[in-house]
Amino acid sequence: MENYTQLSPLALAFIGDSVHTMFVREHIVANDVLKINDYHKMSAHYCKAETQSKVLDLLMPNLTEQEKDIVRKARNTKIHHNAKNASVKDYKQATSFEALVGYLYLTKQQQRLEEILNLSMGENV
Repeated sequence: MENYTQLSPLALAFIGDSVHTMFVREHIVANDVLKINDYHKMSAHYCKAETQSKVLDLLMPNLTEQEKDIVRKARNTKIHHNAKNASVKDYKQATSFEALVGYLYLTKQQQRLEEILNLSMGENV
């Protein structure tokens, strides 16, 4: 598929979740020598909906119009289940963040993707 804007926002989020999780895990493993349970706790912090929601809030003023469109479509998508450990707002925001990551990954916008992924590991989250 060449036109990834035609994928559903949830399909983009599905890919983005994997990309973000892998980035977080690689970052943690590369920078710390910990027990496996500690790796899990650290990665869970960065991959949870509340944190991803905060990252998206930080990103919003600096997104392009196309990126904002991806985020808006994902946020407005009807989700067919309840989040276990997050508010509805945080869950929708996290899904939007993941959709953006998935879109950037699939469209091979590597520099922008790395910029956003690095921000997601920043001190402000």
